[in-house]
Amino acid sequence: PDAFIPLAEETGLIVPIGQHILLRACQDTRRWNDAGHDLRVSVNISAVQFRDERFVSQVADILAQTGVQPQRVELEISEGVLASDSLGSRQTLAALRELGVRIAIDDFGTGYSSLAYLKRFPVDVLKIDQSFVRDMLHDHSDAAIIQAIVMLGEALDLELVAEGVETRAQEQALLALGCDVMQGYLYCRPIPCEAMTELLLTGLPH
Repeated sequence: PDAFIPLAEETGLIVPIGQHILLRACQDTRRWNDAGHDLRVSVNISAVQFRDERFVSQVADILAQTGVQPQRVELEISEGVLASDSLGSRQTLAALRELGVRIAIDDFGTGYSSLAYLKRFPVDVLKIDQSFVRDMLHDHSDAAIIQAIVMLGEALDLELVAEGVETRAQEQALLALGCDVMQGYLYCRPIPCEAMTELLLTGLPH
């Protein structure tokens, strides 16, 4: 992804690619929910997608086409996207919230961290960037930043997700700091949809 996504953004191909990914994610989510699995799926949204004037209508069309419950869909947007066009971002986020989807701020703490936008913009989730998690056991500053983000999220009634969790020690440290939702290789590496369907039936290995 680090190689092809910047090129796709530069050429504009990220818009149809992103639209296809969102469609597939919503189709899969609807199928998993119909099978009795109580889950939601998060989809990363490119800055180019987010700024496209057709983006909100495309999301609305995909929700209608797949019949997925909007609250089961979470769109992840980097904080840099929000900071670059405050008014436009606010209008787009408001329109997305009208559709019923959830909004997550990805890689929180690494971009244009302006705490003001957390008050102005309709946001549901803060995702703590993996760069802080990676060194939190050895770097007091990283641990302190995570603790501050957790306290901020709790004060603003936002959900928190820690990214890039790879060890049980990191997991235990995050739990101690008050962050109990995590993602990373400790739990599972990226897998195809069919393997995910099987995993939902069997559960993660202990």
